[in-house]
Amino acid sequence: MSRYLSPRQSALVPYTPGEQPRGRTYIKLNTNESPYPPSEKAIQAAAEAAENLNLYSDPTCKVLTEAIAELYDIKPTQVICTNGSDEVLDFAFQAFCDENTPAVFPDITYGFYPVFAARNHIPFITIPLKDDFTINIDDYLGIGKTIFIANPNAPTGIALKVSEIEQIVASNPDNVVVVDEAYVDFGSESCVSLTGKYDNLLVTQTFSKSRSMAGARLGFGIGNEKLISDLHTIRYATNPYNVNSMTMAAGVGVLSDEEYTRKNCATIMENRAYTAAELKKRGFDMTDSYANFIFAKQSNLDGGKLYEKLKEMGILVRHFTAPRISDYNRITVGTKAEMDALLSAIDQILKDGLS
Repeated sequence: MSRYLSPRQSALVPYTPGEQPRGRTYIKLNTNESPYPPSEKAIQAAAEAAENLNLYSDPTCKVLTEAIAELYDIKPTQVICTNGSDEVLDFAFQAFCDENTPAVFPDITYGFYPVFAARNHIPFITIPLKDDFTINIDDYLGIGKTIFIANPNAPTGIALKVSEIEQIVASNPDNVVVVDEAYVDFGSESCVSLTGKYDNLLVTQTFSKSRSMAGARLGFGIGNEKLISDLHTIRYATNPYNVNSMTMAAGVGVLSDEEYTRKNCATIMENRAYTAAELKKRGFDMTDSYANFIFAKQSNLDGGKLYEKLKEMGILVRHFTAPRISDYNRITVGTKAEMDALLSAIDQILKDGLS
């Protein structure tokens, strides 16, 4: 670091994104991207929007906001559009946390939460997951802090029921509960329906996973109108043109093609079940994932060495070094052909062993 970096930021530990290699072709099963291209309607809409890139994008995201509101049967004033769901999460840390209102989240969850807290100088507490990596909802009842829960969780893929989330929200009426639903479209239940009942619930989602738009960077939040107004205050004080014109248009386009999205999600869920069953035959243990990835370990294979060997063989998965999960690898669910290639590589590794 340079000698000019503020002491306030010198201890910041940044988030480590998944590898995006250049120069070699890999089967990428490491960053939970969709294996399928965006809807043709999204691509066409983005291309048309490119003709007006000399103009600023609409700071109100009016057309996109209305499309999201229509899909979820809510009012447009209950929606905020952002540069990926990371941005709305960051806004939530800024808006609803401070020295007197710490953040709280599980010890094993999305790695950006502690980064957002540290960068915004917000104290935070982590609550250990149970031994089976599930959340004990009793740990969050009446806790009196701003709660962040990824549901399904990452990197485990385990999901809470809406009724369980509701218990947490209802027991913390004076604090905001943020439910990060980045992976909700792969078999779990959304809590959006609760936002009309509870004024302290914020639900965030993304176009990156189920809608094949990771490269476009588009997310959104849904909540009570006053909560969303708070987030807009942060947005307008940060960057009112946070969603570019092509991304906005692509978002509208893909929302007009929900059949395409649902078909892709169904296929990914089928491939997830197939791969999980095949891994189980090979001695792997895994969590009950409701996301577009599998979180798995094999007692006879070191998790880090397995990751390295698969990388040598041209397959990228995600390995985490935290002690509780260092035996595991997170495997994005790709096409059937990609999953078969992974299984073939694992068969070869099991045959040859790791050295």
